Amino acid sequence: MEFFFFIVLGAIWGSFANVCIYRIPKNLGVSTGRSFCTKCKKKIQWFDNIPIFSYVILGSKCRFCKKKIDPQYIVVEIISACTFALIYFFYSISITTLLLTILSLFFIIIFFIDLKHFIIPDILSFPLMALGLLKSFMPNLDEFIFPTYLDSILGGVFGYVIIYAIILFYRTVKKKEGMGLGDAKLMAVIGFWFGLLSIPFVMFASSLLALLIVLPSLLSKKRQLQSKIPFGPYLIIGSVIFIFFKEPIVNYFFL
Repeated sequence: MEFFFFIVLGAIWGSFANVCIYRIPKNLGVSTGRSFCTKCKKKIQWFDNIPIFSYVILGSKCRFCKKKIDPQYIVVEIISACTFALIYFFYSISITTLLLTILSLFFIIIFFIDLKHFIIPDILSFPLMALGLLKSFMPNLDEFIFPTYLDSILGGVFGYVIIYAIILFYRTVKKKEGMGLGDAKLMAVIGFWFGLLSIPFVMFASSLLALLIVLPSLLSKKRQLQSKIPFGPYLIIGSVIFIFFKEPIVNYFFL
């Protein structure tokens, strides 16, 4: 019963994540006004706004203008539902579960905003930095996943510095922007949440993953070396890999 509850809860928060993904880049209030169709702008009735089910029942089309609803909406809701359920499966009802569900929701929002707009808004990264540091003082946390407050501080600082160093290098040597400050702040978030050891692995894993995904388009000349790519999603995937496989990663790479 609780497992099903977390699936439903995840889908509901996934629906809210979709609101944030659409409104935050446009500087629209996320808590003001009902949801509306992004094509015809008509307000969506509650029975057409049920996570996952409404998308399926409506045939992925707006009831009013009959235009296609972006598949992102159901994808985000499914990812959020699965993530919440998976976190509950591993950590049951606990402070760790609460923290990881909050982090996962923010990560989903950041992932899709950066993927579509090439930005990571401060309104998302700054609260995560603060919570990542403050959680180190909370009792009854999973100490294997979450670092001590000192490790958290070192991780946050090192995470920011390593990306900022790359930015400075490109500005000085290449005379162009290599990465954005949003990536540096996101890397700081990962460091604050998961400590110093997470930084080198996440940097390596995200860079390798980005290369593997982008390489085919470079070889086919559909993309140029100078083309911008959103690096935030790769950092998030790298951090998720670190969370789930921390023990073998730490034992193999750091011990």
